[in-house]
Amino acid sequence: MTPNWFDRHIFPRAMDIACGLPMVGRQRALVVPLAQGRVLEVGIGTGLNMPYYDKTRVTSIVGLDPALQLHPLARERMAQAGLDVELVGLSAEKIPLPDVSFDTVLCTYTLCSIPDPLAALKEMRRVLKPGGRLLYCEHGRAPDASVRRWQERLQPLWGPIAGGCHLGRDIPALLQSAGFKLPEPHERYLPGPRPFTFHYWGEALPV
Repeated sequence: MTPNWFDRHIFPRAMDIACGLPMVGRQRALVVPLAQGRVLEVGIGTGLNMPYYDKTRVTSIVGLDPALQLHPLARERMAQAGLDVELVGLSAEKIPLPDVSFDTVLCTYTLCSIPDPLAALKEMRRVLKPGGRLLYCEHGRAPDASVRRWQERLQPLWGPIAGGCHLGRDIPALLQSAGFKLPEPHERYLPGPRPFTFHYWGEALPV
């Protein structure tokens, strides 16, 4: 489907601002520098992870994102960071790349908006090499029932204006259902409205 005027001109900048908040940047800094070897970044968006890569640890990066209207901003950040990234404008539910071909899959603030996150995670597992790992940082399902109720109330309004973002996805359950184990999961609320700010991050290893 061809993006409408809002999708082409407003959404990329609005998403860039929301996903570029300082507290979100601090979360990115916890996981992105851990990427190593050949890296697949799923949901590269506007390239907000670029400044956090450790260039001494990565050999190549492939960036996957079907939202082509975000690619120009991503390319700007790649150039600023001095990173050569191959952009692929397709969805993560069917990653057009060979099995066992990446050392690291990086997924930040992406699982909330993928239509079929379980299918996407199974694809991420497929392309990981033996000994590879998925690095993730996502917002999602709050542990408090009162906050979850607000996530459910807000979802019908929030999703259409936020690129299909889901406030209440259970990230650990999705990862485990896709065949990953979580050796040291981290989770907490970040500052801000609680329906939007419960975070999960860490590494996931194929079982």
